[in-house]
Amino acid sequence: MLTFYFFLILSGFLLGMAFINILKKFSLGHNLLIPKGIPLVGGIGIGLSFILVSLSVFFIFIYKGLSKEIVGIILSSSIMLVFGIFDDWRELSIWAKFLMQIIATCLLVLFGVRTQIVYIGDTLNIIITFIWILGITNAFNHLDVMDGVASGVAIIVGIAFFAISILNSDIRSTILSLILIGAILSFFLDNCPPAKIYMGNSGSHLLGFILAAIALIISYAPLERKVALLSPLLILGLPIFDTTFLVFIRLINKSLPFKKSNYHLVFRLSALGYSKKKTLFIMLILSLFFCLCGIAASQVSNHLGVGIIVFAALVSLVIGIKMSKRV
Repeated sequence: MLTFYFFLILSGFLLGMAFINILKKFSLGHNLLIPKGIPLVGGIGIGLSFILVSLSVFFIFIYKGLSKEIVGIILSSSIMLVFGIFDDWRELSIWAKFLMQIIATCLLVLFGVRTQIVYIGDTLNIIITFIWILGITNAFNHLDVMDGVASGVAIIVGIAFFAISILNSDIRSTILSLILIGAILSFFLDNCPPAKIYMGNSGSHLLGFILAAIALIISYAPLERKVALLSPLLILGLPIFDTTFLVFIRLINKSLPFKKSNYHLVFRLSALGYSKKKTLFIMLILSLFFCLCGIAASQVSNHLGVGIIVFAALVSLVIGIKMSKRV
């Protein structure tokens, strides 16, 4: 099985490297998608690698082939990628971006990818699914403001989902997580400070969308351990915290919540004198902290799980208060 896992990561990585190198040369040769002299094609390479390797693996290796949910994730991710490329080429308005995300999320729901919370009914589950997908998709877009941050966090989150999938014998999520990790790694190597390539909106939106979708198809725990259902909130805690912090600071400074600004957490760390590499390291450590809390909460009793959630929330509050004073 370890050989198969290595094959999945290697396939995503090698195909991602191939696509990224081809796209980089094409971008530089035709002067396309180069807003700051650096090719904006990393997200396209990640997306193509994830989609093609996922299709191949589920067709060739998995008994019964593609399930309805996997088809939904691959199709909706393809739509997100196409719209994202257009967004990088001719930047769309905020409302056009939301419409794009809503269309892709509708497709996910139609293919059965949604929350399955018992006792609240289909309508509420669908509403929660839309809030979750749109929220995480845009949280990753907000996170992509410094070299290596969004891709590095996505790798750690992917590893956390892989760990939970293994613990719960969930082969579908295991495969998707490992392929995505490999594809992102092919980009991360060139995106570390100083970045030689960017992922663009096509990449940041796509990563958030795929990770949010994977989170919905994982089986976290038996019904008696209800707190485990909150594990994905912890695992994706850094993007959620960063976006919450950003919106809060914008509001107290009387700015529009979605207006571009320098209030991001990474810029607060930079203001403290940290270099890009040190800032990236701190962000990845924070992401690892949230992910470890999420994995632990998925495996312990309800009481211990609540304690872990409270602890993570207090750490977030302390960091938020300290960082807000630097604005």
